[in-house]
Amino acid sequence: MLSQRVKAALVFIPLVLILIYFGGWLFNLFILMVLVAAAYEYTRLFFRIDNLPSFPTIMVGIFLVVMHEWVFKGEYPEILITLLIILTAVVALVAYERNGRDMTIGFALNLAGIIYIGWVGSAFIPFRALESGRGWVLTALPAVWLADSGAYFIGSWLGGPKMSPRLSPGKTWAGLAGGTITGTLFGALLVLLWRSVSWLPPETPLWQGLVMGFVLSLVSAMGDLLVSLFKRTAGVKDTGDLIPGHGGILDRIDSWIWAALIGYYLVLVYNYI
Repeated sequence: MLSQRVKAALVFIPLVLILIYFGGWLFNLFILMVLVAAAYEYTRLFFRIDNLPSFPTIMVGIFLVVMHEWVFKGEYPEILITLLIILTAVVALVAYERNGRDMTIGFALNLAGIIYIGWVGSAFIPFRALESGRGWVLTALPAVWLADSGAYFIGSWLGGPKMSPRLSPGKTWAGLAGGTITGTLFGALLVLLWRSVSWLPPETPLWQGLVMGFVLSLVSAMGDLLVSLFKRTAGVKDTGDLIPGHGGILDRIDSWIWAALIGYYLVLVYNYI
């Protein structure tokens, strides 16, 4: 199993890093494909408990959200939200007429899936498109990866009280503290590194990396627990088996998409102040 995990990581992580480096339409297309794969796993989870989210509906919704960020640069979000509500409402009404089942939960799951996977995940596109987007994305994601590793090793070493014994019995408060410290420190170190190669402006203060690492370490833990909630509800260990040894796409990006969204907003705040 460890060998599978290592092999998958050696393929997947370099691919992600290369696409982040180049950005552009290829990166945006990759994000769209990943989000659609995550949406497929999301619908499969809830099918297991006899709920009826619609993969085609969520896929169309994600496509609209991604195009909103890619082509229309995030303008007119109120029009997008209106279209998404109409789309999911019409699908629920038609599905009820066709199969006679109560589609109230299906309506809620479709809309939630579009917002959770599409709206949150599509933040990668404007984040990378920022003037210093390459440096900031390569600060946010590695900080989350390293925070996750720090939480695992420090939590395993120190043990102690469980953070969420029902959702994720392996997570401890010591692990959260260790992951937060690790992510915070590496956030500053990554800013220092990217300044040296001009991927971030030379005047970028280290405190911005510290803040980003600290905030994203906490947010990533929340993202991981949210997907654990989905899996516990569905009674499964992994969201899928697309990545050998790692589970599904949604298992991998549960914290990444939040890192993109919150990281993007943090940079907007930095630029404003």
